[in-house]
Amino acid sequence: MIGRNMIAALLAATTLGAPAWAAGTSVFPVAPDEPHAVTVKAKGDGKADDSAAIQQALDQARDKTGHGIVFLPSGTYRITRSLIVPAGVRVYGVGSTRPVLLLGANTPGFQQGVSTMVIFAGGDQYQVGKVPVPVPTVVPRDKVVRDANSGTFYSSMSNVDIEIGAGNPAAAGVRFRMAQHAFLSHMEFRLGTAFAGVYQAGNVIDNVHFQGGRYGIVTEKTSPAWQFTLLDSSFDGQRDAAIREHEVDLTLVNVAIRNTPVGIEIDRGYSDSLWGKDVRFENISKAGVVISNEKNVFTQIGFENALVENSPVFARFRNSGKTVDGKGKAYKVANFSYGLAIPDIGHTGEYKTEADIHSLPALPAPREGAIRDLPPMREWVNVRTLGAMGDGKADDTAAIQKAIDNHRILYFPVGFYKVTDRLTLRPDSVLIGLHPAITQLYIPDDNPAHSGLGPVLPILESPRGGDNILSGLGLFTGRINPRASALLWRSGEKSLVEDVKIMGGGGTPTADGKMLGALRVNTGDPVTDGRLDAQYPSIWVTDGGGGTFADVWSPNSFAQSGLHITNTSTPGHVYEMSVEHHARNEIVLDNVQNWEFLAPQTEQEVDDGPDAISLDIRNSKNLLFANYHGYRVTRTYAPEKSAVKLTNSSDIRFRNVHINAESGFATCDDEGCGTFLRASKYPFDNAIEDVSRKLFVREREFAKLDIGAADRKIVPDSPSSAKVEKLEDGFWSISGAAVDAGGALYFIDRRFQRIHRWTEAKGLEIVRDNALDPVNLAIDGSGHLLVLSSLGPKGGVYSVDPEGPKDQMTLIQPTPVRAGGAAKTLLPVNWWNNGEFRDQLDHKTYEFTTLAEMFARDVGSPKAKEYLSPDGSLSLPAFRVWQQGPIDHTGWRWSDSLNANGLIGGKPGERLFVTNGSENVTYSGTVGAGGTLTNLKRFANRGGESVAVDGQGRVYVANGQVFIYGPDGKEAGRIDVPDRPLQILFGGPDKRTLFILTHHALYAAKL
Repeated sequence: MIGRNMIAALLAATTLGAPAWAAGTSVFPVAPDEPHAVTVKAKGDGKADDSAAIQQALDQARDKTGHGIVFLPSGTYRITRSLIVPAGVRVYGVGSTRPVLLLGANTPGFQQGVSTMVIFAGGDQYQVGKVPVPVPTVVPRDKVVRDANSGTFYSSMSNVDIEIGAGNPAAAGVRFRMAQHAFLSHMEFRLGTAFAGVYQAGNVIDNVHFQGGRYGIVTEKTSPAWQFTLLDSSFDGQRDAAIREHEVDLTLVNVAIRNTPVGIEIDRGYSDSLWGKDVRFENISKAGVVISNEKNVFTQIGFENALVENSPVFARFRNSGKTVDGKGKAYKVANFSYGLAIPDIGHTGEYKTEADIHSLPALPAPREGAIRDLPPMREWVNVRTLGAMGDGKADDTAAIQKAIDNHRILYFPVGFYKVTDRLTLRPDSVLIGLHPAITQLYIPDDNPAHSGLGPVLPILESPRGGDNILSGLGLFTGRINPRASALLWRSGEKSLVEDVKIMGGGGTPTADGKMLGALRVNTGDPVTDGRLDAQYPSIWVTDGGGGTFADVWSPNSFAQSGLHITNTSTPGHVYEMSVEHHARNEIVLDNVQNWEFLAPQTEQEVDDGPDAISLDIRNSKNLLFANYHGYRVTRTYAPEKSAVKLTNSSDIRFRNVHINAESGFATCDDEGCGTFLRASKYPFDNAIEDVSRKLFVREREFAKLDIGAADRKIVPDSPSSAKVEKLEDGFWSISGAAVDAGGALYFIDRRFQRIHRWTEAKGLEIVRDNALDPVNLAIDGSGHLLVLSSLGPKGGVYSVDPEGPKDQMTLIQPTPVRAGGAAKTLLPVNWWNNGEFRDQLDHKTYEFTTLAEMFARDVGSPKAKEYLSPDGSLSLPAFRVWQQGPIDHTGWRWSDSLNANGLIGGKPGERLFVTNGSENVTYSGTVGAGGTLTNLKRFANRGGESVAVDGQGRVYVANGQVFIYGPDGKEAGRIDVPDRPLQILFGGPDKRTLFILTHHALYAAKL
């Protein structure tokens, strides 16, 4: 069986321009013994149309859990229409040669736009019924297909080649817009004159090789807007670029790009978090990487140990035309970084280009693969033949342990293997499965050995320094097992854990068929009720353990953390790991050295994670985090201070950091089908907190930060432009503020549904505390409050007199927008506008709609209705309300005005300042008819949570701190606030007090 290391040798031996790999070598020379799999029965002669036969097998594969396996035997299968792979289905090529999916020459439907041969589909994530955004690249075009989405897991294709014949310029091989735990592997795309090999990528592509085509990969963001990682792969002979992408958070490890004008092209008007390690560029005529959207926080570009030959320009900046040139015919880019660089903890950032480039006499030989090969299939031993049942009932502990003791390599067919005690691996043990969702080792609930007080008792334990491999299995520690851990790992640097799912979160089939929360109790404490944080860590690497962890998903809320690493200096390599849904910590490192984390992603859910942090680093050093995402779900209701906490730790490199809490939503309702970007008001306030030094990094998007030596002295940042005074504190989270004609401040503490007023004369008062879910306020010409509420299926608006009877309010119904109305129009001060779940590629021009174009289009679209204050002085446009969850009083409501931290107002023709969070840009625009904002002008390349303008025309932007700009757009100062500012506005008797709202406190700066 050929492996990736043999492919590396072939790559080194080939001449430029020649095919760089051996075609069709199969990694599954025989079909694994898998009764659960459906085998395709088709001609496979390269002539007959096999589309229907393959589709039939794909449709039959899903079992009652919604998962399945399809085997495609050796052969050449000509298809004439798109194949739809259902969510959760894995397709494996089996046989002495790799099977080939062939699109014959001039196949109808593949000549215009983009048309995809294989489409990985998704399920009805939000129980919409209809398909809100059908896949636009399906053939035939009238077929309605639900795209893969942020709830699509496990889907995969391996050991299958794609070949596209002449006369199909619109063809793309695979559409793979996955969420988590999915991959394409061991594939070759022979593209000829086709558009691309992969159009819309996600999760992991490993050991895949692209030859020819206009592009190898063309992709926008993944369906959950998380990272995409490319490992041990190559591109050769693309006409325009090997990879064309944006916002996909691309991570490359050991990737070769040859014989193409551009290696990686980031699209016009877009950013990306791009990180490459050990990337080779050979014979690239224009640029190794084209960087767009300069001086934008989302543009984060980094390379480490890039090797380049016959490629004069390493990086080209699209907008400015600047280049970073190489040195000689062959050279090494030891380190490259472009983007917002932070000098140290406690500082804000500035944009920098850093390039450490050295000439070489010649390129060194390619490195070994990042992911080692599985052993040849002839050495696999089926555990079912050794007495294990996998029926979810019989205790398989003894049979599996005996099998481990007597055989090096064990294959686990689909099944639920009950384990009641520790399984101890040999130093050379290899355990293999093909589908972790339905191939599980699990501990039954209330297992006696795992009950009560006691040391950790894992499902699997590896020996110190072991050379172990764990691949394609699920591990579930049950709901009630206090001593349980899924994996206690002491293996050495060459060990491998890949394609492993720690069960106990999204997409978890169970052996008993019951929901994960079936054993809830009712103490009133949500953590105790759900038995969260009640087991040892799911994956615990300790005692000198290390190795490679790739495409691993660890979301078990019952565990205290998803990945816990302690007491080791053995190198570790983490590629595309998702750790989620824990109550306290997602990833913990304590006394750890020499690890790198490339594309790690964490997430906290609304039920289990309001108090959890993403990454807790203690007593550790010499670490790298690149393309790191710290995400909190949009439904989160609780503030949290910091994503990363450092305690007594040093020599840590952060590259391409992304801390966010927004996500796309696709649905259908009585107003039609569409997509909307939900934006939470509760991302982590800070990216990083140094607990030992009591310093923070407020920038939530940046390209570079080096945490230096423990004894270093940190020079303080430049001084604040104004003194800040704390007026009040003790709030849950305040926003939605407005100031009346006398300068009094009104604001909302959202969690407790209270409307407060603050004045110098009386201090803090409660104006209303009815359960009406107020979100944003405005003050009309009569001094009454106009209140935007999210109560009800479409939300609502009402008016109250703050000095009037407490039991009175006026409900305002939306009415058609009046022509030529003179009322002041209210608009969100901060917007989020992106476009998830919709392909943004124009199939005629092959250009992507940019974020700036989307923003201008949406804010320039007039609204049909408005909410008019009773005195006629204020108009709040009736923005469409998107409803997630039940249509009654429960669920969540989203709109541009509900998303906003506050509202601003202006009369028609007046110019206002707003921010677009998806670009992190501050704009000015003219208020137009129907609640529009037109004539947009970029004002500053820093957006954020809020904007305010003083009487001298200076513009204040809340984005970690408060940044001050002159009327000409030049930065003029900064106001430092003890907590993250969320909304800013001027008030007080003379309108010269800048009120600063943070989650828990109200501050003011006298200006």
